[in-house]
Amino acid sequence: MKSISSRPARDSLARAQRRRGFTLLELLVVIVIIGLLTAIVGPRYFSQIGKSEQSTAKAQIDALSKALDAYRLDTGHYPTTEQGLAALVVKPDAEAKWNGPYMQKKIPPDPWGKEYVYRAPGKAGDFDLVSYGKDGQAGGEKENADVSFH
Repeated sequence: MKSISSRPARDSLARAQRRRGFTLLELLVVIVIIGLLTAIVGPRYFSQIGKSEQSTAKAQIDALSKALDAYRLDTGHYPTTEQGLAALVVKPDAEAKWNGPYMQKKIPPDPWGKEYVYRAPGKAGDFDLVSYGKDGQAGGEKENADVSFH
């Protein structure tokens, strides 16, 4: 009978040990592992964000350049620098052949929230269309690099 009465005592002791929680050492080991994973994965994740913003800028510039080409087909010329990209959405005053709008929505900012730079005539062609990247300055590398269409 002794073995029967000791069984509830063992069960109660086992339950108490399960409820005790984690030791400080176990918590420290988990925190170190999380820190190591963050140190390894974090920089790779943030570099991918920069690459996706560059890709978005390239896609937007491509769409804007196609809209500019459609504008030129209708009017015979690209919008002037003064008219800017707004001429793709709102008819300029002296444009009799304008058949827009050439963009479905208003002109989007670049992925960093800045306006695209448009010049016509351009330095190397009919027009220049540029995003100066994350830093907003000409030149740069990686996410600060210029994205352009010449």
